[in-house]
Amino acid sequence: MKNYLYTFIGAGVALALYALTVIFDLELFEAMILFLDEMEHLELDEIIIPLVILIMFAVFDLMRRSKNNTMNKEKVKIYQAMVKSTHHILNNFLNQMLIVKMKAESTPNFDPRVLKIYDDIVAQAKRQIHALSNVTHVSEESIHDSVRPK
Repeated sequence: MKNYLYTFIGAGVALALYALTVIFDLELFEAMILFLDEMEHLELDEIIIPLVILIMFAVFDLMRRSKNNTMNKEKVKIYQAMVKSTHHILNNFLNQMLIVKMKAESTPNFDPRVLKIYDDIVAQAKRQIHALSNVTHVSEESIHDSVRPK
């Protein structure tokens, strides 16, 4: 219903105008012709067809832009859902890797440099996922830029 709000309003206005012309026996088209005839010296009648063409193309452009905006909003929704899902999967993975780290720490003679490398990898992954979730303009470039090493 709300998708066709302006169509319903336009239909209501058109029906009201038609009802008024019938009730009061108005000749709106003839009045418009007489008005244009009186304004012939201003050449207003010459501008009507170009004005109608301009309005048609402007409406077409507005419809196209509206469709593009709707598509872009859907892209952002899908992207955000994908990032949230990726974030969830990665958090589960990192939590499971903590078990591996705890086991490595409790193992005698385990090289502490490997644990440091592990901590660096986890921190980097967290930073990249955080950067990926903060992308505001969804495009291939902005996504790649958000996770590119700095």
